[in-house]
Amino acid sequence: MKKILLVGHCLLNTASKLKSYDLGDMEAEEALRRSLLKAAIDNGVQLLQLPCPELLQYGARRWGHTCDQFDNVFFRQRCREMLAPVVLQVQEYLANPQEYEILGILGIDGSPSCGVKYTCRGPWGGEFSGRDVSGVLKQCHLAEGRGVFMDTLLEMLGENGITLKCDGLFPPEPERAMAMVEGNVGVRKA
Repeated sequence: MKKILLVGHCLLNTASKLKSYDLGDMEAEEALRRSLLKAAIDNGVQLLQLPCPELLQYGARRWGHTCDQFDNVFFRQRCREMLAPVVLQVQEYLANPQEYEILGILGIDGSPSCGVKYTCRGPWGGEFSGRDVSGVLKQCHLAEGRGVFMDTLLEMLGENGITLKCDGLFPPEPERAMAMVEGNVGVRKA
């Protein structure tokens, strides 16, 4: 039986991530990413790469965003369009339980799109020129909650009676991500 884990796009393609300037954070995430990928290979876990909504919507040279910016009907509709083929793939795998087991979904905590337990919040918006944005930047913070893309994916799966275990890659809590590839967390069909 093939075990499948749906993963945030940048888990397999870090070129899709924003340019980061915090080397400590980058190194910690990269170390966890590499450990997770090795464990996935060692445990025979197949990785189904989700699309990156931020790259597809804004390109590679985008600014950072917050969940508050993305939480609107237009971005959610784009997420639904990107995720429709993924939901069909999940349904197909679940229709063949003798051959496939879906272990769950692994997002990227801290992401405004793919965060699972943590996302990025802040009152972004407006014009940059002609104003001091330092006060706005200081209000950007890590907060509990899901990113918009993950929230939309779980909503769409729920609409089809599918509940998957969902967790996030987060260097301060590596055991959460590692459990997704080392354990058999599984799927529940409602």
